[in-house]
Amino acid sequence: MTFKPAKWPRKLRSQEWFGGSSRDNIYHRGWMKNQGFPHDLFDGRPVIGILNTWSELNPCNAHLNALAEKVKNGIYEAGGFPVEVPVFSVSESAFRPTAMMFRNIAAMSIEEQMRGQPMDGCVLLVGCDKTTPSLLMAAASTDLPSIVVTGGPMLNGYFRGERVGSGTHLWKFSEAVKAGEMSPAEFAEAEASMSRSAGSCNTMGTASTMASMAEALGMALSGNAAIPAVDSRRRVMAQLSGRRIVQMVKDDLKPSDILTREAFENAIRTNAAIGGSTNAVIHLLAIAGRVGIDLTLDDWDRLGRDVPTIVNLMPSGKYLMEEFFYAGGLPVVLKRLGEAGLLNKDALTVSGETAWEQVKDVVNHNEDVILPVERALTQSGGVVVLKGNLAPNGAVLKPSAATPSLMVHRGRAVVFEDIDDYKAKINDPDLDIDETCVMVLKNCGPKGYPGMAEVGNMGLPPKVLKKGITDMVRISDARMSGTAFGTVCLHTSPEAAVGGPLAIVQNGDFIQLDVPNRRLHLEVSDEEIARRQALWTPRIAPPDSGYAKLHHSHVMGADTGADLDFMLGCRGAPVGKDSH
Repeated sequence: MTFKPAKWPRKLRSQEWFGGSSRDNIYHRGWMKNQGFPHDLFDGRPVIGILNTWSELNPCNAHLNALAEKVKNGIYEAGGFPVEVPVFSVSESAFRPTAMMFRNIAAMSIEEQMRGQPMDGCVLLVGCDKTTPSLLMAAASTDLPSIVVTGGPMLNGYFRGERVGSGTHLWKFSEAVKAGEMSPAEFAEAEASMSRSAGSCNTMGTASTMASMAEALGMALSGNAAIPAVDSRRRVMAQLSGRRIVQMVKDDLKPSDILTREAFENAIRTNAAIGGSTNAVIHLLAIAGRVGIDLTLDDWDRLGRDVPTIVNLMPSGKYLMEEFFYAGGLPVVLKRLGEAGLLNKDALTVSGETAWEQVKDVVNHNEDVILPVERALTQSGGVVVLKGNLAPNGAVLKPSAATPSLMVHRGRAVVFEDIDDYKAKINDPDLDIDETCVMVLKNCGPKGYPGMAEVGNMGLPPKVLKKGITDMVRISDARMSGTAFGTVCLHTSPEAAVGGPLAIVQNGDFIQLDVPNRRLHLEVSDEEIARRQALWTPRIAPPDSGYAKLHHSHVMGADTGADLDFMLGCRGAPVGKDSH
């Protein structure tokens, strides 16, 4: 793609606040000066908002203040005026009922901060998995020059000589306790090894996936995704990004110049190659909707189908993000995709260079971490999109985290009407279930939970675990953590809470999963499905107040990104009339 930088100098939008000698200009400058800013900072240089998602209740982001200082240094060095702005910080580890419910309000509130304040460009300082898409959605909506700086992953965890992947081992150890293979005391001892440094998940969970998506989309500098949070090179990356955003403002290099269809295609193929989280599907669909790109589930299946998964990281493989960085990180993966003809090489990035110019000379330093294609974890990676009478609008499955022998399966449904029903029944020794059954969880989609929690990777019943079984086919309208694993069909659309076919599945129904043919089928006649749907009534009353009501009234289906229906499209960041 050819990009023509804007002529510089030019009048910036921040000058509507700070430039000139009117009463209103003096009002805005005067208040800012109570912080000790010299007058010449308001002379027409770019004002850069550092949108900081720091929060002590968001552990992945609790170190971002130190990175913000490095970003400021870079902005000052390049002749800009940095202003740090705290924004809505969504934590997957602490928010209830689920962080996903608040991704959209975060995006909406941050967009209005960008739109209504004197920023010429923005540094999106993110970490935990919902902060990255929410800030990218806001940037796509306002189209202000923006660059992503992620906080980076934690260092490897170790427990009794074994690598411990955040999230991934939580599920494994929890199942081992239920199976009687690990004591509760050992589980508690392992807790101390799971999070031994600042940063986000050290697996290829959703946080690391979305950091990789930001880089693959071209919205972060090359190499940003994998640098550990505590590595000094993470601070260097922050400072360089601060320098770069100033030039982006001068060039008027905007998200709409970068977030093209070609960029989204690169990201989808990258997600396949890294064994990325299924949550990336929802987030990229939402970001595309904000910038006006018509991206669909079919694009995910078509583009990822023939891409091998070559990154040997948990939950699909055995290593962690620390080793991924040492091996060369995402630039090596992008180079591999380019060599295989699977990268849109001319896609523009925030660096001003193309995707290929940035990676063509990088070197793979560990071929057991970033594998040769002939040793790929799976030759057909990506996210599988399943359709059929149980999922007319689609469901998704991650092959690299699934059991090959279960990819074609027929089993008897064991139904849980909602998450509370699941919790009440799953440990009951009299539950009529065995490893051949299909576990079905309802009412956990965007409207149902509410917010679409990460409960789709339902833990197996102890009676099955004690047989040594570690995986079963599971189907729901929920999400699952990117750190999780298993043969799990997720995001089933339409969801049960709006009367989708999932809502009328009954105990004893037989369900067919056929991944090679992309099929998810309920063995019930069309007439019986229609009869059951005619009798169906919602199980959950809609909220009657607050954001929960707004969310329930306007959230769209998972198959379109679960954004709010009135937030689609790029609305730009016009400068309104000053009211003072």
